[in-house]
Amino acid sequence: MAYYWYKAFHLIGIVVWFAGLFYMVRLFVYHAEARQESEPAQTILTKQYEIMEKRLYNIITTPGMILTVAMAVGLISTEPEVLKSGWLHAKFLFVGLLLVYHFWCGRIMKKLAKNENSWTGQQFRAFNEAPTILLLVIVLLAIFKNNLPLDLTTWLIVALVILMAASIQLYAKKRRQDKEKLAQELAQEN
Repeated sequence: MAYYWYKAFHLIGIVVWFAGLFYMVRLFVYHAEARQESEPAQTILTKQYEIMEKRLYNIITTPGMILTVAMAVGLISTEPEVLKSGWLHAKFLFVGLLLVYHFWCGRIMKKLAKNENSWTGQQFRAFNEAPTILLLVIVLLAIFKNNLPLDLTTWLIVALVILMAASIQLYAKKRRQDKEKLAQELAQEN
């Protein structure tokens, strides 16, 4: 019965952790773009994003990560023989990359608060695609284990994820260009 409790809370932790990571970097996008606003909007927005980032990271994202990892340890304790599985070693690698991403977000948050970050909103949008790819790989490894299919269907799914990520980037670029065009038109009218 412990296995099912560990698994349930492991899944809950994953959902919370990823929700936090996805939203965290979205806040970074807005924070970086707030630097382009005029005063007093720039100061007001920057302070608000700093508060939101800190609360999200400390109250939601990090506890989600801790719950995920703790419940994974619990799961392994109920089935220690799983440690011999190659798929789990691969999953550990990708979870390790996700942990690096998590702590890197914490570092970025601190740099943004000190106004020492030079990344643009567009760069943060691209950075926000990393957990999507990691989530895809981790889930596929967890579901298929050593039987990960590498057939046409799998590659089509991978291509779809890449296409979605590229579409998001192109849409953001179009929005930025439209905003710049509108600003130029307004400047010409004045």
